[in-house]
Amino acid sequence: MSVLPLVFTSGWASGINAYAVVLLLGVFGATGLSDDVPETLQRPEVLVTAGVLFLCEAVADKIPYVDSAWDSVHTLIRPAAGAWVGAVLAGQSGSLNDAVAGLVGGSTALASHAVKAGTRMAVNTSPEPFSNVIVSLAEDLGVGGLVTFAIFNPQAAAIIAAVLLLAGLVILIFLISRIRRFLRRRAQRREEKRLAGRSGSPPGW
Repeated sequence: MSVLPLVFTSGWASGINAYAVVLLLGVFGATGLSDDVPETLQRPEVLVTAGVLFLCEAVADKIPYVDSAWDSVHTLIRPAAGAWVGAVLAGQSGSLNDAVAGLVGGSTALASHAVKAGTRMAVNTSPEPFSNVIVSLAEDLGVGGLVTFAIFNPQAAAIIAAVLLLAGLVILIFLISRIRRFLRRRAQRREEKRLAGRSGSPPGW
């Protein structure tokens, strides 16, 4: 059986929470629930590192504006993680070229990351913080549920991931105005900080 559906689903999930994907796949492999998970993902140091970073993301992802800063830092990390997971899964299976799997996983992760980051910018235009918590919990549950489903039914999980990705891209288009508002607010805050720092400088500076 081709590993492509699992690669696609893990790529989509990596664009949202790469650490959760590595942790879940590693646990499934280490506990013997799946033979498709390579030993690389099951190594104790990989699991511990992914677990710690997952906890960090779980906190940062629920704080307004901190979540967008976290997303900015992970613009390269998440696609890279999706490509790496795809490549090692293909290497374990032998049914798909490693480079092709890496390309599929990385590009899918980049697309879902764009949806996540853009959606968070739109959410951050809301005055209350509860939206961030609700969206973050929904993302965590979605990633956990779909990756778990993909282990046992990869084809169906890949179809769901494709639908979610397409729906997310469509929603992102409708949220462009709110995203622009977020970017203007961030630029304004930076300008205010710069002016405040200049006014606080000693005479002669």
